[in-house]
Amino acid sequence: MQVDVAKANAELEGKHPKEIVEWAAGLGGKTIVTTNFGPDEAVILHLATQVQPDMDVVWIDSGYATRKTYLFAEKLINDLNLNVHVFNPLASAARRDALMGIPDVDDPQHEEFTRQVKLEPFGRAMKAMAPDVWLTAVRRDQTEFRKNMEIVTQDSPDAVVKVAPVLAWTADDMAAYREKHGLPNETNYYDPTKVLGNRECGLHNRFTA
Repeated sequence: MQVDVAKANAELEGKHPKEIVEWAAGLGGKTIVTTNFGPDEAVILHLATQVQPDMDVVWIDSGYATRKTYLFAEKLINDLNLNVHVFNPLASAARRDALMGIPDVDDPQHEEFTRQVKLEPFGRAMKAMAPDVWLTAVRRDQTEFRKNMEIVTQDSPDAVVKVAPVLAWTADDMAAYREKHGLPNETNYYDPTKVLGNRECGLHNRFTA
């Protein structure tokens, strides 16, 4: 599937995220939404399932999430009746802890840790799910790298079409949407590949599909 990225971005800039999801789902290919069940994730999942209730939801469960995140994930899966597909690293968190622990971002082992925990299972998920369109919840206000992102990107004519419906929204916009729709939220979240919330985890600046 190939899209005219420039035309799509011109048409979608300023649109409500639900309209962007509708555009993405209307492309006619297989659409998935990815989630980590972190803060504000209920928004993208609610938007996706409002447009397509049975949309495939891909969760890369690193094994390092907090207890509250796992409980939140279970609640949201049930509340929204999510069609969730879980992909885990090939090695358990306990095994990896014994071999390398959780390397600091400056540690030479951090890149391999990120590959094992996030990039490899994500690549495996994309291969297994074979989507034409990938919905992601990234926002411009989250990191320096994301400030210059566009709503629609496609690395090559045969690559997945990546769509970021809430890219232009702020934390206040997300909170307002949650309140309007009575959606839960969980801020007790931990990503061992990022350490700090304003760092990239690797998917959006390294992964191509």
